[in-house]
Parts: sequence; structure tokens; C-alpha cells
Amino acid sequence: MIRRLCLALPLLASPAQAQVLDFPSNANLQTEITEALDSYDLPTGIWDGTAIPTKTVEGALTRQAWRIEAPSLTTLQLLRPLREQLRNARFDILFECQTEACGGFDFRFGTEALRPPEMQINIGDFRFLSAERMSDEGPEYISLFVSRTAQAGFVQVTRVGVANEEEEALATTTAPPLRAVGAVEPLDLATRLEQDGHTILEDLTFETGSAQLAPTPFASLTALAEYLLDNPNRTVALVGHTDSSGSLAGNIALSKQRAGSVLERLVSDYGISRAQLEAEGMGYLAPIATNLTEEGRQANRRVEVIITSTE
Repeated sequence: MIRRLCLALPLLASPAQAQVLDFPSNANLQTEITEALDSYDLPTGIWDGTAIPTKTVEGALTRQAWRIEAPSLTTLQLLRPLREQLRNARFDILFECQTEACGGFDFRFGTEALRPPEMQINIGDFRFLSAERMSDEGPEYISLFVSRTAQAGFVQVTRVGVANEEEEALATTTAPPLRAVGAVEPLDLATRLEQDGHTILEDLTFETGSAQLAPTPFASLTALAEYLLDNPNRTVALVGHTDSSGSLAGNIALSKQRAGSVLERLVSDYGISRAQLEAEGMGYLAPIATNLTEEGRQANRRVEVIITSTE
């Protein structure tokens, strides 16, 4: 059971009007950090090439990581109900962005985030929001960092403001379960690419230290090949990822080799034009699961496909 927390979101000036973020009942609190007095560099803009614009705020600080058992939802579907709750509680949205529009990799690692496995941030699919409101007690600030993996959605909540003596909850889980409307079967690869601009080739497997695909056919490659043949003007990047075993330089080289082996299979077995493909490697810099377990390491050994054409 989720325990009630020691901070409140007071509505206007009256503690009796306390407002909480209400997560869906299929959400679980993974971790919480509280400080009676601390500071937080609240992001207020996108990565500008050297840094993220921030506003340093001070007060009682709470950070939480939530896991929502709804793998088919988009980051927008995860964020939208929480954003509306903040607006209804008279917060002003200071800043909001999505993935590359935030600054991508640089934004993800340029601001404070709780560590996996409690909080998972996929650098290819995340949203960020910061908000503030004023009351007689003083200013209050909230930020939401939302991402998802193939298994679940994740939300980090950071709140800075005046401590509430009545020990109201920062967040509860009384809202209905959050599900994708009408989602019975997972979206096919072509739909995921068109909808999200990227997807994981989930049935590919790589042993630690190996860049070779098994000689058997893979359904994800068949689906990707069909998509590329149907859309000859589309170009994609195949991006390899590894677990954290070994050095960064070695893993970047290995991950690029894995992506390259997928590229060669698409060319040789499916007749895909090399002009539609490129291969890159990220090493262990973009995990989607913890590297502390074998299951997590296996999930991190993957190849993603990202649409790179602009038309």
C-alpha cells in the first residue's frame, strides 16, 4: 500500500483546501526522497547548447518516482491528466517540452533525475513539465519528468515549497486505472514508427560481448523491411545499445557493430536500400532498465529504429 506522505499541495492560502496529485490505481510509488530544506534548479527552458535555463528554488523538497503499469500508453497520455490536475489547482505552467525539443540526451543528463530501476527515463521518449503557484504561505514549484519503457510508464515528481503541518499527501492513487482506450493488442511496428517516430526491435537478442544476430528470421525485421519497402522515401537510423558490462568506448563500438549487423541483414536478406539505413551506437548511455539484474541487462541489450527522414 502506498503510504501517505508528509507534504501537501495547498490550494490557494488555506491548508483545509489541500490539493493532491491523484495517480491512477495502477500506479505504484517506487521511491521517495524528502528534505526539510533544500534547493532545486528548476528547468525553465530547453538545452541551449551549453546548459539548461533554470530557476533556483528553495524550501521543503520531495522527490518521488512512480511506475504506472500501462505499457501501451504514450508519454502524452501519461502526462496529460497530471498536467490538468496542476492547472485545476491553479498552477501556472512555466515550461513544457518533449524529447528532442527539450534537447534530447543533453537535457536528460543536464537535470536532476532519480536513478533506475525506480525511475526509468528513455532518452528517446520523454516529456518534462515545470509549474509554479503563489499563495499566502509562499511560492510552490512542481516538476514532472515522464517517460516509458516497453514494460511500464514512469513519472518523477519534484515538489519544492512550504512544508505542510497537517501532513497531507503529495500524491494518492485513487483515480481509475490508466489504460490506452481500446488497446487490446500491441501496436504493430509500422504504427509505432508513424506514431512515435521510433521503436525497439524487441525480438532481437544479443549475448554479452557479441554483435552477431542469430541466423533465424526475426518478425521485427520482416515488419521493418515491409515498412521501408512500402515507404521508399523513409530513412531510419538503427541504434544499438548495450548493458553496462565493460568500458564505455568498448560498448559504444559493440553497440554500433550490433546496429551494423542488423543493417546488413536488412540489405542482404530483405533487399532494403542502404540509402534508407544508417547504423549508430550508444553503448550503455541510454538504459531502459536496471543493469543490476540479468533481466535488466538483457533488456538494455537492444537495437532501436528511429525515423530520420523529414518528409
